[in-house]
Amino acid sequence: MADLEKFRSETRSWLEANAPESLRGKGNADMDAAVWGGRKAKFATPDHKVWLEIMAEKQWTSPMWPTEYGGGGLSKAEDKVLTQEMAKLGLPAPLIGFGLTMIGPTLLRFGNEEQKKEHLPKICRGEIRWCQGYSEPGAGSDLASLQTKAVRDGDEFVINGTKIWTSYADQADWIFALVRTDPDAKKQEGITFILIDMETPGVSVKPIQLISGKSPFCETHFEDVRAKVSNVIHEINAGWTVAKALLGHERTMISQTFGGSRGARKGRGRLVEMAAKYLGEEDGQLADPVYRNEVAQMEMDVAAFRYAAQRMNDNAKAGHQPGAESSMFKVLGTENNMNQHELMVRIAGPQGIGWEGEGFEEPEIDLTREWLRTRGNSIEGGTTEVQLNIMSKHVLGLG
Repeated sequence: MADLEKFRSETRSWLEANAPESLRGKGNADMDAAVWGGRKAKFATPDHKVWLEIMAEKQWTSPMWPTEYGGGGLSKAEDKVLTQEMAKLGLPAPLIGFGLTMIGPTLLRFGNEEQKKEHLPKICRGEIRWCQGYSEPGAGSDLASLQTKAVRDGDEFVINGTKIWTSYADQADWIFALVRTDPDAKKQEGITFILIDMETPGVSVKPIQLISGKSPFCETHFEDVRAKVSNVIHEINAGWTVAKALLGHERTMISQTFGGSRGARKGRGRLVEMAAKYLGEEDGQLADPVYRNEVAQMEMDVAAFRYAAQRMNDNAKAGHQPGAESSMFKVLGTENNMNQHELMVRIAGPQGIGWEGEGFEEPEIDLTREWLRTRGNSIEGGTTEVQLNIMSKHVLGLG
């Protein structure tokens, strides 16, 4: 305990001395200012770039990864202290992205030493931004039906096919993808997990617009794209094992984003603020008793989920491979997010369904689009129905 308190004191002093003053109090609420890194990195302010460089040099962009791969080598308890001390100063995460939350943990488990040394330090320094190539136009919930083909040619694979819903592919440098390398094998047994540089000739990306008016999603097409056999993670035709493990990390990330520590705190504060604005207050409480009860219940649901999800997140950062619990949290997190937005729209009444034109404030128009966007929460990362099947089989033993 004494060593941990010493670490806390040293961490607090280091943050006070090194964190840019302009970023203090900003927190993680403004996702438009979040730093994803990569070759096409964008920074909301010069200090966001400075903050990334400072934390990367300290090796605290991924505090619990091994130091030899660019991580900080912190224990679970030390990482929690770092998180707490950053929160006290209201500091944003120096770096976010699928490199830290999805492909990085997967490489730590399945990558060989050469692959780890090649990719993990670049992730930690924010030099490479990743996207995911799983779903296809004809393979979504039934992912194992994917048809993107990879044919071996010496020490390379020649890849042809299309991936869809590839989030931020137009901003990414590399993609981790599932390809079919044995068309004659059982569908789960003929799949390989491979890494592809997005600048490789034959890779093309087309953005996809959603009903909300904007979208991170893209369609990614591969035409005679060549990728080295050495970029295969784990084993050829054994990619399904890797894919399932990575999906656990993805669902953990989704639950945290939409219903966990970051998304829930933002949604909860906004919900109370909106309720006070549209419903009014009497004696320091919401005037409408029915909505007052709904808002209170939502706050309790969000708080309970946040604390439980934080435990899972701590375990994931410590190297624990998410199991069926990631499906439970994915369902609960996305349901929380959808329910919060549904409640906010109801509270706003007619002002909660504005699209454009006079009579609506900008936050009201944003709310309409955000509410429509939440409809996709129950689909992305594996539909709610798929998650319920996983829970039935692996948690309740009903399979």
